[in-house]
Amino acid sequence: MEALVFVLSLVDCCALIFLAVYFIITLSDLECDYINARACCSKLNKWVLPELVGHGAVSVLMVLSLHWFILLLNLPVTAWNVYRYFSVPSGNVGVFDPTEIHNRGLLKTHMKEAMIKLGFHLLCFFIYLYSMILALIND
Repeated sequence: MEALVFVLSLVDCCALIFLAVYFIITLSDLECDYINARACCSKLNKWVLPELVGHGAVSVLMVLSLHWFILLLNLPVTAWNVYRYFSVPSGNVGVFDPTEIHNRGLLKTHMKEAMIKLGFHLLCFFIYLYSMILALIND
């Protein structure tokens, strides 16, 4: 059972890594003016909720399998994603708004956030991989 939890977490983490890379590539395309702000924000906003669900799924798996350290590691990022999703100002299209992304340095902020998430998910990937191997050896 424990190995299955970490296999599912590993697969979910891979999806979140690819999603973070997609965010970085799309934001850098906007920064280099390869795409316009409306197209960029439209692409990114449709992946905000799946990212939230994916990260929440890992947290739920860790609660169900009673891995408290990994849960505590994931909780701040999950809370940040929930906060970001539910604190979108009224009138904005979504978390990424085309009218505000170039203002107030939001593009750089979103880029930093995507880089931090990529680093976090890479760290979690190796933790899940180690835990999965350990669980398989112990079974």
